[in-house]
Amino acid sequence: MARSVVGRAVVVREKYYWPDIQLNVWTIVMLATAGTILGVNASFWQIQNQMNLGVPWIFPYGITVGALTVIFILIELVLIAQRRLLPGIMMLLSFVLLVLFITGIIGTGIQLFGSNSNVNNLCSTYVDNMNVMGVSSNTLAWLEQNSICSSWKAVFSFWIVGTVFLVWMIVMAMQVSRNQFDNY
Repeated sequence: MARSVVGRAVVVREKYYWPDIQLNVWTIVMLATAGTILGVNASFWQIQNQMNLGVPWIFPYGITVGALTVIFILIELVLIAQRRLLPGIMMLLSFVLLVLFITGIIGTGIQLFGSNSNVNNLCSTYVDNMNVMGVSSNTLAWLEQNSICSSWKAVFSFWIVGTVFLVWMIVMAMQVSRNQFDNY
């Protein structure tokens, strides 16, 4: 611990040692997660607008949570560069994002598996069980539908990946706060 005296106050600065490889892997995976969630939901929103359909709440929600996750990671990187990454900040922000990600899993899961429109059943019926070939507008339409179905499954998967990695960050930050990692 480093101590410095400012007037009558004593300022104590404790150094926290973050495991470099784990922190880097976490950051890369969470950037991919945030980018996928943000991009897929933005694409879905654009498709809904192009077709003059209403936009379900999950699309702007996904864009917002994806953007907040990117901002969180940028804050993390700035704090790392300044050597001021505190475990408490990471735990708090990770918990907030964890709640948002769990909501995203539930909302996407309802659209994908449980609502009246049940996207997964529609994909199974009209896309997965058909194999359209050749140069035609039907093939092009099928390819677009296949892409949309795959995007639904991908965004649902990345909500889950983000949730797992946010729990991992909370656990890692708790270990760092207890100085359970060796000094690297």
